[in-house]
Amino acid sequence: MHGEDVQDVQHDEILPFIALPEDGGTWTAPTEFEQRLYALSERTEADDDAARYAYLRLLATEGLYRPVDLSVARSTDGQAPLHAPALDDGRRIVQVYTAGVLPRPHPDVVYEFITLGSLALIWPEDCEILVVNGGTPCEHWFLADEEEREVWGDLHEDLYEPDGTGDRVVTRRTGAPEDPDMLLGLACGAHLCYANGDAWNTLDWHGAGYHNEVERLVDSWGVEGRDDWLGVQERLLTREVSPWYWDLVLRARNDLIRELGHPRVDPVLWRDWVEAVCRDRVQARSEADLEEFVAFARDLVGKVMRYEARFRADGLLPPDGHVRTVAAWDLGRASKMARWGRGARYATEPEMHAAIARVGVSVRGFYESWEDFSAGYILGRCLHFDEEHFGPWYTSVLLAHRILLVDPHSPWATVPLR
Repeated sequence: MHGEDVQDVQHDEILPFIALPEDGGTWTAPTEFEQRLYALSERTEADDDAARYAYLRLLATEGLYRPVDLSVARSTDGQAPLHAPALDDGRRIVQVYTAGVLPRPHPDVVYEFITLGSLALIWPEDCEILVVNGGTPCEHWFLADEEEREVWGDLHEDLYEPDGTGDRVVTRRTGAPEDPDMLLGLACGAHLCYANGDAWNTLDWHGAGYHNEVERLVDSWGVEGRDDWLGVQERLLTREVSPWYWDLVLRARNDLIRELGHPRVDPVLWRDWVEAVCRDRVQARSEADLEEFVAFARDLVGKVMRYEARFRADGLLPPDGHVRTVAAWDLGRASKMARWGRGARYATEPEMHAAIARVGVSVRGFYESWEDFSAGYILGRCLHFDEEHFGPWYTSVLLAHRILLVDPHSPWATVPLR
């Protein structure tokens, strides 16, 4: 199903091209990673073997992206052969790129992720040169003989970790959108960007590479094509993926707080109010079904209270704080779903932009601060996955919350929610 055609925006940005400043000034790379490669590439031009080796070590750690014709990528399940065009002198080259320099996604060309080790294994025997980040200030050329490729494989074995680039804040320094509404929508995906090590403020989305983006949507969301993506994206934007009764329970407490005029609500009163709301509004197939749901909803009050008590102990909520809505759980994922759909070529560029902008508008209607947004997101994640174990589903996102609030490059430090 993922081979269907999408009418996307046509443009000529197929391979990266980034020029040095015309005034001869210092180049600002898209991300810190390319800035480090740039510094090393200047040294490698002077035959500095240590710098060349350090450049390769960075590539081995992060991985690379290679261009593939979209029709070929769809028919090969991520196993397309390396594209190896010939230079004027007849020598063949392979061109690969780091994530930060990748261009705006093209309707006919995608980028597949590849490690330095895999590059060595599938290298064409009649190809002599590897070009990394060609057409950019941080480019470097390597003569790819057998001895050189053995170095690539060794570095891969020593340095590459499949999950080693996650749990970090990555911010684009150049090439990011300037529209405040777009930045707000992008910032709402910060939890997931942090977990995956993605640049939070890029619209030129390639993610984990085309095939990996397709597989991510199949494995985690059951999305196998454009129609599936459109449906899930809309349901996330309208907050219909998470169970409706989570917010029913939270709204019952919100109503009591307004009626009583103070933030502390007696748990028995809250449970009774939830029961009254359920009996008044819930349509059940039978009286037995209604009674079962009422008991479930009353128990959910206790689960929310226990999570919030832990949140306060961990500083995620203030001493008298509580979560008013878990809308952030769907909206935060909607921000990333727009990008994942783009990476899998189910979403057009305008569709991705529109979805991200909608996320920002909705979040402003529910939350006053990033702290509130994050607490709502984390409660939704815990209700979905954690089952009151307070295990990795909670502790990993708690760490993300803490870092996103203090890192000076975090979206929450640079993009106002209000």
